[in-house]
Amino acid sequence: MTERIWLASYPEGVAADIDPGQYPSLVALLEESFGKYADRAAYSFMGQDFSYADTDAQSRALAAYLQSLGLERGDRVAIMMPNMPQYPATVAAILRAGYVAVNVNPLYTARELEHQLKDSGAKAIVIIENFAATLQKCIAKTLVKHVVLASMGDRLGFLKGMIVNYVVRKVKKLVPNYHLPGAVRYNAAVAKGRGLRLRAPAIGPDDIAVLQYTGGTTGVSKGAMLLHRNLIANVLQSEAWDKPAMHQVPDGEQPTSICALPLYHIFAFTVCMMLPLRTGGKSILIPNPRDLPSVFKDLSKQIFHSFPSVNTMFNGMAHHPGFNTVDWSHLKVSVGGGMAVQGAVAKLWLEKTGCPICEGYGLSETSPSVTCNPVTSKAFNGSIGLPLPSTYIKIVDEQGNEVPLGQPGELAIKGPQVMAGYWQRPDETDRVMLPDGYFKSGDIGIMDERGFTRIVDRKKDMILVSGFNVYPNEIEDVVAAMPGVLEVAAVGVPDEKMGEAVKLVVVTKDAAVTEEAVRAFCHDKLTGYKRPRLIEFRSELPKTPVGKVLRRELR
Repeated sequence: MTERIWLASYPEGVAADIDPGQYPSLVALLEESFGKYADRAAYSFMGQDFSYADTDAQSRALAAYLQSLGLERGDRVAIMMPNMPQYPATVAAILRAGYVAVNVNPLYTARELEHQLKDSGAKAIVIIENFAATLQKCIAKTLVKHVVLASMGDRLGFLKGMIVNYVVRKVKKLVPNYHLPGAVRYNAAVAKGRGLRLRAPAIGPDDIAVLQYTGGTTGVSKGAMLLHRNLIANVLQSEAWDKPAMHQVPDGEQPTSICALPLYHIFAFTVCMMLPLRTGGKSILIPNPRDLPSVFKDLSKQIFHSFPSVNTMFNGMAHHPGFNTVDWSHLKVSVGGGMAVQGAVAKLWLEKTGCPICEGYGLSETSPSVTCNPVTSKAFNGSIGLPLPSTYIKIVDEQGNEVPLGQPGELAIKGPQVMAGYWQRPDETDRVMLPDGYFKSGDIGIMDERGFTRIVDRKKDMILVSGFNVYPNEIEDVVAAMPGVLEVAAVGVPDEKMGEAVKLVVVTKDAAVTEEAVRAFCHDKLTGYKRPRLIEFRSELPKTPVGKVLRRELR
């Protein structure tokens, strides 16, 4: 599709294209903002503001410290933390030192963490102490030689930091005992780095900035190689798209966004961290979005304009008694991504805030944003919107040929935000890339004559739980290893709160395999959102003549 029919539906003031060559690297973008907005607040965390200058100094020192460990250019450094000021400073440090950031879900089990550290070949990790015990269980099987240990109160000053750490460690008991000899404390690493010189490496647009792990059709998590230019492009695309709404922020008021999505998730990484840095905005960091009373307490003291989130969070907040303690009158744009936004939730959100939820769509492989509804629209339409500037999409059949408008087919995407491929998996990369440079998403969509697209099905058996990809193969592999289990299949079932939930169908050869036993087994090996909500026992599973389990029939 050479003519972009969707451009006619663009809101006034949104350019058709962006210039991804505006910066040679993400580092150039970061350093421009560190200088330009030095005295502004970059982050708000637990009631305290952290300036651009502070983030600049901290990341520069940490970058010098990382270089002093003898890591080589292009080495991978993992980050395993919730939303806290150390996260953006660590990302900036890794990139400024010439390394590759590997975002890790802090709730991973030792099995999941081991896979990601081994696959990425990470040699160092910056991790919050709350999850150090998980790292201890698997570090010996990985290449990780250097551990920097952060704590919740690191950046909050001596007295407040001490109180916060005491509460986290002793009152809430959120830090299990661990033994990681040689680990260095975050503040000590920064202090040491202050006395060292940062050697600024030459970083180009085609260098890898981030390995963003995403499940595979094979059930094994793969690292999408996001280059500096991919992430720069998506930041500029998101900025251009939000412009009609963010243009309404009064002069002299700093654009402020709520960062409740976890920063290890690519949606938050780009839209909640990199985008506000580019625009001189401030991010309100929410370390635990499940603790809604604390979220409302944080937000009640702030004026904010932008809220990227997922359907479950919008829904949970709108129904919470604390909702009215917050001033929503300044909110200009709410972007829903990660999972489908439900019409009822969008309607309630608009009623309660006066700000519509603009549903968008993206993937880890596309840095992530591909499409979004116009930020000027008031009515919810159930579509994923229009392609962002400089983005091309087409709907294709099994052979990769474009289908007529209004016909279903696989959504294929081309643009400067599309990844370079999967880390060390050329076969998997070949499977998803078309010869003309389009990336096959695995989602089935229909485009109308105005360029709006609806997702109608998924080609893959992936289950989408609260915006997180869950791959049935991974769950089946784990449960199949349980003694007494003969066969197992995992499918997604509709769930009011989470969009979809995992249902497990088990065939046993041993009466000792009970629902409680299966749940306990999964608890140790799978992070929360991957664990089955429903477990059913059957005498056999439906199969094809060649013996392949028919997940569709189970659904």
